[in-house]
Amino acid sequence: MLGPMAKPAPGIPADRLAAYERLVATNPAVERKGATMPYTSRNGHMLSFLDPTGSMALRLSADDRDAFLAQYSSTLVEQHGRVMQEFVVVPDDLLERTDELAGWFARSHDWIGTLKPKPTRR
Repeated sequence: MLGPMAKPAPGIPADRLAAYERLVATNPAVERKGATMPYTSRNGHMLSFLDPTGSMALRLSADDRDAFLAQYSSTLVEQHGRVMQEFVVVPDDLLERTDELAGWFARSHDWIGTLKPKPTRR
């Protein structure tokens, strides 16, 4: 069953969405957004998302990114034929280990907080 933040995400496997919801719930300062592509952001900067297949991407600082890539034998995210240099692919089995992934999610949130806020479009 999905948590209170649950929003429809057509095409994304329900178990992947539920795991993402559990992760987002570990940080009360973060709200899950996006109906068709679930994501999180802070100050206008995206920090995580689920792609249509249910694969999770996490944005990390350079040092954390290098450590994550080495520890989990992961890769950088590729979307629409372009490598997203600051985003790592979260291995499927790690997404299921909420307690372990929550530390990386918190690091991402903290690092994004150091970036200059993006101006609003309103």
